[in-house]
Amino acid sequence: MRAAYQYRLRLSKKQTAELDRWLEMLRCQYNYLLADRFNWYEENRCSSNACPLICHLPELRDNPDYFSQKRTLPQLKKDRPWYTDIHAHVLQDCVKRVDLAFKRYLKGDSKGKKNGRPRFKGKGRYRSLTFPSLGKDPIKGNLLKLPKFGWVKIVYHRPIPDGFKIKTATVTRKADGIYVTLSIQDDTIPQTIPVDEVSNPVGIDMGLKSFLIKSDGSEVEIPQYYRKAQKLLKKIQKTVSRSKKGSNNRKKAVAKLGKAHKKVADTRKDFHFKTAKNLLDNHDLVAHEKLNIKGLARTIMAKSVLDAGWGQFLSILATKALNAGLLTVPVNPRNTSQNCSNCGKKVPKKLKDRIHSCPDCGYVADRDINAARNILNLAVGHPVSSSAARS
Repeated sequence: MRAAYQYRLRLSKKQTAELDRWLEMLRCQYNYLLADRFNWYEENRCSSNACPLICHLPELRDNPDYFSQKRTLPQLKKDRPWYTDIHAHVLQDCVKRVDLAFKRYLKGDSKGKKNGRPRFKGKGRYRSLTFPSLGKDPIKGNLLKLPKFGWVKIVYHRPIPDGFKIKTATVTRKADGIYVTLSIQDDTIPQTIPVDEVSNPVGIDMGLKSFLIKSDGSEVEIPQYYRKAQKLLKKIQKTVSRSKKGSNNRKKAVAKLGKAHKKVADTRKDFHFKTAKNLLDNHDLVAHEKLNIKGLARTIMAKSVLDAGWGQFLSILATKALNAGLLTVPVNPRNTSQNCSNCGKKVPKKLKDRIHSCPDCGYVADRDINAARNILNLAVGHPVSSSAARS
């Protein structure tokens, strides 16, 4: 089992300057390696038998991959001695990032979906670096030892759980400061409860009027963090737009805007974690719809869908359930709002119809509660009794 713990770093001015120097060097190396990939790709896009016979074919060089580009690092340190200040594993991680970005561009991700063309990183756009391994006992009190960087102060607000080992450390510069994310691992695997042995399952229907509605009739209000902060964000954005590019006032306004956006994202994420914890504390199985969130984000409801953050919430819910040995079951959303959860008959409804009333069995309930019950029935494979019906 793996988890990620994030802590704020308290760096001195000298350490902050050194971190910025490392990030700038890594940015330059990232751009150089990416350009090398693009150059080879442009030179070898067509096969040799597609060229005319009278065409001179230059000698083709090998395709630069992760291993060939990693072998160039010793020569890089000879040509540019200042790169010896950076830990070798951090440089290798930079090569790995280029390799992953280019592979996703050409071949796509695990689902076959291709990403856009990788971009060169502008100044200040390379914001993180990763230490793939740390030494033994890297944390002492409120100090963390980063290889070749030295001891740094951290706000150690929660200790690493017993039995976990620190695998990697990623230092990231964010709008409101510098953070380190420790990836920790525990080799023990929690026993997952079988579906037929669950005692208190629940189905949830994600919504925009309420964040989620449970099959037992209770609901969680939607906070709408972005919409509440929109007036302030608009004001700061206007200041950024009206300030002169390159001026100190613009830099201050951009930093202020970044902090405001980060506050919205952090409060939303905190809400997601607390909601997921509350669900898993009270239920051993949570069923939800397998939503096409990217498709919904292209509709007229895009702002509300993205503000709700359904994708992030469901990802957090699945991870926390896995770590606790509990279950989350995604189901096909087809007809969950149309079918009667009591008898299974289809009762056509328009979006404006908020009450489900079945003419066959007489079951009457809120449309979203009926959908949540259908989701639960699909997950467990049989109808589950509920008292969330209207009299």
